[in-house]
Amino acid sequence: MRNALFLTAVLTISACSPAADAPTSSDLPAAEVIQTRSDLTTPRMAQARALMETALAGTQGYDITESLTTEVGPRLAGTEAEARARDWAVAKFKDIGLENVRIEPFSIPGWERGQETASITAPFPQALSITSLGYSVATPNEGIEAEVIYFSELDALQATTEDLTGKIAFISGKMEKAPDGAGYGPAGIKRRIGASEAAKHGAAAVLIRSVGTDSHRFPHTGGMRYAPDVPKIPIAALSAPDADQLERVFKRGEKVRVKMTLTPKDTGEKPSGNVIGEIVGTEAPEEIVLISGHLDSWDLGTGAIDDGAGIGISAGAAQVIIDSGMRPKRTIRVVAYGAEEIGLLGGFAYRDKHKSDLPNHMMATESDFGAVAPYEVHYNWIEGREDMQALADLIGIPLIKKDTSGGPDIGPIKREGVPAMRLQQDGTDYFDLHHTHDDTFDKIDPDDMAKNTAAFAAMAWITANSDSDYRDNKEN
Repeated sequence: MRNALFLTAVLTISACSPAADAPTSSDLPAAEVIQTRSDLTTPRMAQARALMETALAGTQGYDITESLTTEVGPRLAGTEAEARARDWAVAKFKDIGLENVRIEPFSIPGWERGQETASITAPFPQALSITSLGYSVATPNEGIEAEVIYFSELDALQATTEDLTGKIAFISGKMEKAPDGAGYGPAGIKRRIGASEAAKHGAAAVLIRSVGTDSHRFPHTGGMRYAPDVPKIPIAALSAPDADQLERVFKRGEKVRVKMTLTPKDTGEKPSGNVIGEIVGTEAPEEIVLISGHLDSWDLGTGAIDDGAGIGISAGAAQVIIDSGMRPKRTIRVVAYGAEEIGLLGGFAYRDKHKSDLPNHMMATESDFGAVAPYEVHYNWIEGREDMQALADLIGIPLIKKDTSGGPDIGPIKREGVPAMRLQQDGTDYFDLHHTHDDTFDKIDPDDMAKNTAAFAAMAWITANSDSDYRDNKEN
């Protein structure tokens, strides 16, 4: 219904009235709905509508994502593959007509995955499907074989008084599905800090239930971090079916032993970088509307939904505008962030590089939640939101007053005062694929990509040509 509403609103909207299909207060909790009040008949809105119709009839975003995932493939931060992705992005940005194309380099700590195996050795010998978490240390060369201690959630591990010396901690806890991915934060804590929490109790290693919502035998990788004052121990994620299997063994009341071998390694300081291209504004070129995705990915799949789609959507939207022959008043800047997966390092590097001109950033957003079409516009300013209301009306989806970061890499500049918005995509199934071998291009629907590209093109055009100064509208 959400996708059908989006498409219908764009193609049936009349030149003399607001979107008839725009949701009303009966569709959402009354406290969250901002009333439709926009005039969609202005030249600027007619231009935005034309851009959307072009994008809906085209494959710009889809083709760019196909190119990245086919010609580069996985793009782990700090590796030769990420470097090839930067070269690809420079060439692609120039090819679609962006100006001032450049790489803004920065350095990161390098890490590469090695071999990863695990098996139950007692009481019921069998193989397990695991993957190292990013920046995990390695096991000894011969691996670790030890008794496994079960914890239903991270809280249970943190509360235990049990001595885990020489043992493997297994932290379970299922992630719940939600359109906005609300279950990711609570479920992901064990991934981020589970190793150090287990090490505080003497554990030799950690296994976690994958932070995902699928039932496939593909474990989910992802970043983790070590606390500075505890030993570093290896940590890996089990696929959901293997976590279920391990729990069934525990339910039989017997002691469980597992052998696991991980051989990742730190590779020292490595280059990364953000790739930038622009459509230079005609009247206020120093004022920036920033649209973006992140260029790096984990190394298991080809990084299609995370975040090849975001690169395709943002660059594809710019291509639609360039091909139209129209020029915006303000500069539309496309950023392909590097090293997002290992700690938003590209986002922080952009903040530091552009700190002096952040006051000239009118609006910023990132596409980093897959390829399904958006169903809400999130915008966290009290005044001056008429443009965001017009965008929502044009697309035919609700405008929600919500304190959004604008996307992971936008967070660092949003905290510096840059206005942020987000076209909220339906991520109900996003975490079925996220950070797994299954994150591949065949999972992307071209119609959904066209809807995302259309929405981004309209948003960029509307804000880049607005009479509003978004910087003066910060919520107190």
